[in-house]
Amino acid sequence: MKRGTAILIGIVALVVVVGLYFVGVRNRLVRLEIRVEEKWAQVENVLQRRADLIPNLVNTVKGYASHEREIFEEVARARSRLLSARTVDETLAANGQLTAALGRLLAIAERYPDLKADRTFTRLMDELAGTENRIALERKRYNEAVKDFNTAVRVFPSNIVAGMMGLREKPYFKVEEGKEKVPTVDFSRPGR
Repeated sequence: MKRGTAILIGIVALVVVVGLYFVGVRNRLVRLEIRVEEKWAQVENVLQRRADLIPNLVNTVKGYASHEREIFEEVARARSRLLSARTVDETLAANGQLTAALGRLLAIAERYPDLKADRTFTRLMDELAGTENRIALERKRYNEAVKDFNTAVRVFPSNIVAGMMGLREKPYFKVEEGKEKVPTVDFSRPGR
Protein backbone atom coordinates (compact mmCIF):
# COMPACT_ATOMS: atom_id res chain seq x y z
CA MET A 1 0.00 0.00 0.00
CA LYS A 2 2.76 2.44 0.86
CA ARG A 3 4.54 1.80 -2.43
CA GLY A 4 1.35 2.51 -4.42
CA THR A 5 0.76 5.71 -2.44
CA ALA A 6 4.33 6.84 -3.09
CA ILE A 7 3.90 6.24 -6.83
CA LEU A 8 0.60 8.11 -6.84
CA ILE A 9 2.14 11.06 -4.96
CA GLY A 10 5.06 11.03 -7.41
CA ILE A 11 2.69 11.12 -10.40
CA VAL A 12 0.61 13.91 -8.86
CA ALA A 13 3.79 15.89 -8.07
CA LEU A 14 5.01 15.42 -11.65
CA VAL A 15 1.66 16.57 -13.06
CA VAL A 16 1.71 19.63 -10.77
CA VAL A 17 5.29 20.51 -11.80
CA VAL A 18 4.48 20.09 -15.52
CA GLY A 19 1.28 22.09 -15.06
CA LEU A 20 3.10 24.91 -13.30
CA TYR A 21 5.77 24.91 -16.00
CA PHE A 22 3.06 25.07 -18.70
CA VAL A 23 1.36 27.99 -16.93
CA GLY A 24 4.68 29.81 -16.55
CA VAL A 25 5.57 29.39 -20.22
CA ARG A 26 2.06 30.37 -21.30
CA ASN A 27 2.18 33.53 -19.17
CA ARG A 28 5.61 34.44 -20.56
CA LEU A 29 4.35 34.03 -24.14
CA VAL A 30 1.29 36.15 -23.38
CA ARG A 31 3.48 38.91 -21.90
CA LEU A 32 5.77 38.83 -24.94
CA GLU A 33 2.81 39.00 -27.32
CA ILE A 34 1.34 41.94 -25.43
CA ARG A 35 4.72 43.69 -25.62
CA VAL A 36 4.78 43.21 -29.41
CA GLU A 37 1.24 44.64 -29.65
CA GLU A 38 2.22 47.60 -27.46
CA LYS A 39 5.27 48.36 -29.60
CA TRP A 40 3.21 48.04 -32.77
CA ALA A 41 0.70 50.54 -31.38
CA GLN A 42 3.57 53.01 -30.97
CA VAL A 43 4.62 52.42 -34.57
CA GLU A 44 1.04 53.10 -35.66
CA ASN A 45 1.02 56.32 -33.60
CA VAL A 46 4.06 57.76 -35.35
CA LEU A 47 2.85 56.58 -38.76
CA GLN A 48 -0.43 58.38 -38.04
CA ARG A 49 1.50 61.52 -37.12
CA ARG A 50 3.35 61.38 -40.43
CA ALA A 51 0.07 60.78 -42.28
CA ASP A 52 -1.40 63.84 -40.53
CA LEU A 53 1.49 66.04 -41.71
CA ILE A 54 1.22 64.97 -45.34
CA PRO A 55 -1.90 66.94 -46.38
CA ASN A 56 -0.30 70.19 -45.18
CA LEU A 57 2.93 69.36 -46.98
CA VAL A 58 1.07 68.48 -50.20
CA ASN A 59 -0.99 71.68 -50.03
CA THR A 60 2.15 73.75 -49.55
CA VAL A 61 3.83 72.10 -52.54
CA LYS A 62 0.62 72.49 -54.59
CA GLY A 63 0.83 76.24 -54.14
CA TYR A 64 4.13 76.24 -56.03
CA ALA A 65 3.77 73.25 -58.34
CA SER A 66 0.06 72.91 -59.04
CA HIS A 67 0.67 71.17 -62.38
CA GLU A 68 2.25 68.14 -60.63
CA ARG A 69 -1.22 66.64 -60.06
CA GLU A 70 -0.17 63.00 -60.59
CA ILE A 71 2.25 62.96 -57.64
CA PHE A 72 -0.30 64.64 -55.36
CA GLU A 73 -2.83 61.95 -56.22
CA GLU A 74 -0.24 59.22 -55.67
CA VAL A 75 0.61 60.61 -52.22
CA ALA A 76 -3.10 60.84 -51.36
CA ARG A 77 -3.72 57.22 -52.45
CA ALA A 78 -0.71 55.95 -50.51
CA ARG A 79 -1.77 57.89 -47.39
CA SER A 80 -5.29 56.49 -47.70
CA ARG A 81 -3.95 52.92 -47.96
CA LEU A 82 -1.85 53.48 -44.83
CA LEU A 83 -4.78 54.86 -42.86
CA SER A 84 -7.08 52.01 -43.94
CA ALA A 85 -4.58 49.21 -43.29
CA ARG A 86 -5.89 46.66 -40.80
CA THR A 87 -3.03 44.20 -40.42
CA VAL A 88 0.68 44.58 -39.77
CA ASP A 89 1.47 43.29 -43.28
CA GLU A 90 -0.97 45.76 -44.90
CA THR A 91 0.49 48.60 -42.84
CA LEU A 92 4.05 47.68 -43.79
CA ALA A 93 3.19 47.53 -47.50
CA ALA A 94 1.25 50.81 -47.38
CA ASN A 95 4.07 52.49 -45.46
CA GLY A 96 6.53 51.49 -48.19
CA GLN A 97 4.26 52.96 -50.86
CA LEU A 98 3.83 56.18 -48.90
CA THR A 99 7.57 56.51 -48.32
CA ALA A 100 8.20 56.12 -52.06
CA ALA A 101 5.50 58.68 -52.93
CA LEU A 102 6.91 61.16 -50.40
CA GLY A 103 10.36 60.71 -51.93
CA ARG A 104 8.95 61.68 -55.34
CA LEU A 105 7.10 64.65 -53.81
CA LEU A 106 10.30 65.92 -52.21
CA ALA A 107 12.17 65.47 -55.49
CA ILE A 108 9.61 67.77 -57.11
CA ALA A 109 10.16 70.35 -54.39
CA GLU A 110 13.83 70.45 -55.39
CA ARG A 111 12.85 72.10 -58.69
CA TYR A 112 11.15 75.07 -56.97
CA PRO A 113 13.55 77.41 -55.14
CA ASP A 114 10.69 79.59 -53.83
CA LEU A 115 9.09 76.54 -52.26
CA LYS A 116 12.33 75.57 -50.53
CA ALA A 117 12.46 79.07 -49.03
CA ASP A 118 8.83 78.96 -47.82
CA ARG A 119 8.63 78.97 -44.00
CA THR A 120 5.64 76.65 -43.89
CA PHE A 121 7.40 74.15 -46.12
CA THR A 122 10.58 74.35 -44.04
CA ARG A 123 8.64 73.88 -40.79
CA LEU A 124 6.71 70.92 -42.23
CA MET A 125 9.95 69.35 -43.47
CA ASP A 126 11.46 69.73 -40.00
CA GLU A 127 8.40 68.11 -38.43
CA LEU A 128 8.46 65.34 -41.02
CA ALA A 129 12.17 64.71 -40.38
CA GLY A 130 11.50 64.48 -36.64
CA THR A 131 8.62 62.11 -37.27
CA GLU A 132 10.79 59.94 -39.53
CA ASN A 133 13.31 59.71 -36.68
CA ARG A 134 10.52 58.63 -34.31
CA ILE A 135 9.38 56.03 -36.83
CA ALA A 136 12.91 54.63 -36.99
CA LEU A 137 13.11 54.47 -33.19
CA GLU A 138 9.69 52.84 -32.77
CA ARG A 139 10.47 50.41 -35.63
CA LYS A 140 13.63 49.39 -33.75
CA ARG A 141 11.71 48.88 -30.50
CA TYR A 142 8.99 46.90 -32.28
CA ASN A 143 11.58 44.68 -33.99
CA GLU A 144 13.28 44.01 -30.64
CA ALA A 145 9.95 42.91 -29.15
CA VAL A 146 9.27 40.74 -32.21
CA LYS A 147 12.71 39.14 -31.87
CA ASP A 148 12.04 38.20 -28.24
CA PHE A 149 8.57 36.86 -29.09
CA ASN A 150 9.70 34.92 -32.17
CA THR A 151 12.57 33.39 -30.23
CA ALA A 152 10.20 32.19 -27.50
CA VAL A 153 7.78 30.80 -30.10
CA ARG A 154 10.55 28.87 -31.86
CA VAL A 155 12.71 27.44 -29.05
CA PHE A 156 12.04 24.12 -27.36
CA PRO A 157 10.07 23.46 -25.21
CA SER A 158 8.14 26.74 -25.29
CA ASN A 159 7.40 26.12 -28.98
CA ILE A 160 5.12 23.27 -27.88
CA VAL A 161 3.13 25.60 -25.64
CA ALA A 162 3.09 28.26 -28.37
CA GLY A 163 1.75 25.70 -30.85
CA MET A 164 -0.98 24.69 -28.40
CA MET A 165 -1.89 28.37 -28.04
CA GLY A 166 -1.91 28.88 -31.82
CA LEU A 167 0.88 31.48 -31.65
CA ARG A 168 2.91 32.11 -34.80
CA GLU A 169 5.92 34.28 -35.47
CA LYS A 170 5.26 37.99 -35.94
CA PRO A 171 6.60 39.91 -38.96
CA TYR A 172 9.49 42.32 -38.58
CA PHE A 173 9.12 45.92 -39.74
CA LYS A 174 11.64 45.84 -42.59
CA VAL A 175 12.59 48.39 -45.16
CA GLU A 176 11.37 47.26 -48.59
CA GLU A 177 13.94 45.88 -51.02
CA GLY A 178 15.53 48.75 -52.90
CA LYS A 179 14.21 51.33 -50.42
CA GLU A 180 17.15 51.15 -48.02
CA LYS A 181 18.49 54.50 -49.20
CA VAL A 182 16.49 57.66 -48.67
CA PRO A 183 16.38 59.85 -51.79
CA THR A 184 18.88 62.67 -51.51
CA VAL A 185 17.14 66.03 -51.57
CA ASP A 186 19.23 69.16 -51.18
CA PHE A 187 17.25 72.20 -50.04
CA SER A 188 20.23 74.53 -49.97
CA ARG A 189 20.14 77.52 -52.26
CA PRO A 190 22.54 77.64 -55.20
CA GLY A 191 25.55 79.80 -54.49
CA ARG A 192 25.59 79.18 -50.73
